[in-house]
Amino acid sequence: MTHNRIFGITGWKNSGKTQLVTRLVAEFTQRGYRVSTVKHAHHNFDIDRPGADSYRHREAGASEVALVSGRRWALMHELREETEPPLDAILARLAPCDLVIIEGYKRENHPKIEARRVDSRNKEPLAPIDPNIMAIAADHALPGETLPVFDLDDVPAMADFIAETVGLAEVPV
Repeated sequence: MTHNRIFGITGWKNSGKTQLVTRLVAEFTQRGYRVSTVKHAHHNFDIDRPGADSYRHREAGASEVALVSGRRWALMHELREETEPPLDAILARLAPCDLVIIEGYKRENHPKIEARRVDSRNKEPLAPIDPNIMAIAADHALPGETLPVFDLDDVPAMADFIAETVGLAEVPV
C-alpha cells in the first residue's frame, strides 16, 4: 500500500524535530485524523532492553519478533547482514491512515518542513540544497528567507500548512 499523504520534519540534531513531530501528531489527532509516524534513527538504536524475552529472541537469531499484548503490538525486524530498507518499504508496512509524519530522512523525496533552533550544533540551512523543503520552523528570526517561516511553537499554523500541502480533507472521512 502506498501512502500518498506523507509529510516530513527534517533538520540537524537538536533542531527540535522530535518535539515538533509529537506536537503535530497531537494536533492532527485532536482534529480527528489518524496519524502514523516514521522516525529515522542512528544505526545502533534499540527499543528492546537486554534480558527481556523479545531481546533474547532477537539475540538468538530471530529475523522478526512480534510483541503483542492487550494494549499494543510491535514488530521488530533485525537487519543482520541486510542493508537499511528504503523509506518506501517502511511506508508499505504501515496500516492505512490519514497522514504519515516522517522525522529525519533528510535525503528522501517528500515534502518537508525544516526545523531550526538557535541551540542546534549545526546551523547550516538544509533548504538551499533540498527542493522538497517547503517551509521553515524556527525559534529565531530568519530575515531574507524566501520560504514560508513558522514560529517553532505555532503548531496549528504548521498543521494547516501540512494539511493543505498533502490535500487532507477538512473533516476526516
